[in-house]
Amino acid sequence: MTQPQTMPLALAEEKRDTADRLQSGPPQAAFGAVFELYYDRVFRYIRYRVECQYTAEDLTSQVFERVLGRFASFREEKAPFEVWLFAIARNAVNDYGRQQKRRRFFSLEALKEAASGGKTPEAMALAGEAKDSLLQAMCVLKPKERSILALKFGAELKNGEIARLTGMSESNVGVTLYRSMKKLRTELERKGCHE
Repeated sequence: MTQPQTMPLALAEEKRDTADRLQSGPPQAAFGAVFELYYDRVFRYIRYRVECQYTAEDLTSQVFERVLGRFASFREEKAPFEVWLFAIARNAVNDYGRQQKRRRFFSLEALKEAASGGKTPEAMALAGEAKDSLLQAMCVLKPKERSILALKFGAELKNGEIARLTGMSESNVGVTLYRSMKKLRTELERKGCHE
């Protein structure tokens, strides 16, 4: 897995505009901007954590329903907006996991789907095998490690944002990411899979 690229200037400006709208103007206009800006990232974060795409879509909808209901209570001085938003998303996934009474509710099915676009059947089969191996390797990780990886690569949050969201120190987040990636690499090598 590669780290996300730095935020493009246009996206940074759009985020600043959205933050300005949060502070002033009708809540519906601000919510629309938030929905447009964050929907994909929230969906990807949730998709990393649940097995079914339809469940991920439902949970993403629930997150934005909760955001809309709590929109007036958001306070920038308590936490940055992204941290607040992804705390709601994380809680929604955790609630879902408790309801399902399962410990394994993390999936990389979205990566399978992305990898298969426009390839030959042979290439799709090889990519599918590689993704299946990665999915199986993910089982060696603890739920906390899978959650940190989902926040980093699904939600594209920075280590500092993950630290604020999880209550961990920023250095602990970095160490957890490093060790989780090392565990995955070791497990994949053990199974004879190569990058």
